[in-house]
Amino acid sequence: MMRFLIKGILRDKNRSLLPVIVIALGVMLTVFMNCWLNGILGESVEMNAKFNTGHLKVMTRAYAEEQDQMPNDLAILGTGALAKELADSFPGVQWVERIRFGGLIDFPDSSGETRAQGPVIGWAIDLFSNGTQEPSRFNISKSLTAGSIPRKPGEALVSSEFASKFKVHIGDRFTLFGTTMDGGMAFRNFIVAGTVTFGTSVLDRGAVIIDLSDARQAFMMKDAASEILGFQQEGRYNDEAATVIASAFNKKYSTDKDEFAPEMLRLRDQGGLADYIDLSNTMGFIMAFVFVMAMSVVLWNIGLLGGLRRYNEFGVRLAMGEEKKHIYRTLLYEAVLIGLIGSAIGTAAGLGFSYYLQEVGLNLGKIMQNSTLMMPSVAKAAITPTAFYIGFIPGLVSMVLGNALSGIGIYKRQTASLFKELEV
Repeated sequence: MMRFLIKGILRDKNRSLLPVIVIALGVMLTVFMNCWLNGILGESVEMNAKFNTGHLKVMTRAYAEEQDQMPNDLAILGTGALAKELADSFPGVQWVERIRFGGLIDFPDSSGETRAQGPVIGWAIDLFSNGTQEPSRFNISKSLTAGSIPRKPGEALVSSEFASKFKVHIGDRFTLFGTTMDGGMAFRNFIVAGTVTFGTSVLDRGAVIIDLSDARQAFMMKDAASEILGFQQEGRYNDEAATVIASAFNKKYSTDKDEFAPEMLRLRDQGGLADYIDLSNTMGFIMAFVFVMAMSVVLWNIGLLGGLRRYNEFGVRLAMGEEKKHIYRTLLYEAVLIGLIGSAIGTAAGLGFSYYLQEVGLNLGKIMQNSTLMMPSVAKAAITPTAFYIGFIPGLVSMVLGNALSGIGIYKRQTASLFKELEV
């Protein structure tokens, strides 16, 4: 029977061409939108993880309540011992110490007077230790627009947009003004080693990166850090594993009521990222549901039109003794075959467009110039295993549902009036 149905579908274009086109377009959009939104949301989550949240973050309880203000007077003390404890307790996670700070940088002219100055957001990371992965985590080598990565203390990176605005060149000196851990005035001189563009306007408007040792000297934070970030070895955030680790760590310090006791937060507990993660996980099925509903209505109408065109065919088959339920089943079998063909074509097309955007991306820099969200300015798709089957859900369900609804008319045919209808 399947061979007979396949021949009918291939030979009768009026029966299959329009449904295949509709399904292929719907499936292509489902696959493409699933990949693109997963790419945007996934990149946003990972960018936040690398720069701000980590997959896990350890701070003092007081710092955690005001972390957006970067209050280094509430920073963690004894970070060397705490980092070693974390590494021994949770060996599947890489732990790194960082200092985040806000400040003002001042560029002098040849006479020592202020030539330009502006506010910056700063990161102090481990740039010089053997085996450090912080430069690659910040993607510094690919983000450099001029100069080089700092190779010795006293060198710094500034965002290229900031450098261009204030006419800063490689080798220029500047003074970083901030506050010490004790609340006093801090200032330290640096040399611009390079300029970087991270691809997100939040950072590119004014960012400075220095080595952790320089920040500790400048802000009087010996053996202290704003936060200790943990990165899971698989490279992507795993919420189940992060939950187990955070629960075990926080349970250890649950009886300590000191506001400076350490507290561990998961990525999803910070900056409203839980919504991004949940949306990323469910977006494909939301898209599939939307297209199932939309295409079912379209295919129902196509099925009704096809049923009218095949009105005599069904009548002949009934007159020859074929049961109504058998005709109805064959109509559903046809729907499954047409759905598979259309879904395969649509999935291939959707993956093709997604692969192009995964490699090239779409530059949204001008749209996001004033954005306060940490999102990549080049939106790229991400092809995941889900993309290979997600399109078959709306493709098959909508076609079968459409034909099932339109095929109900077969049961309304009155066998007694068949020959009279056929004579007409």
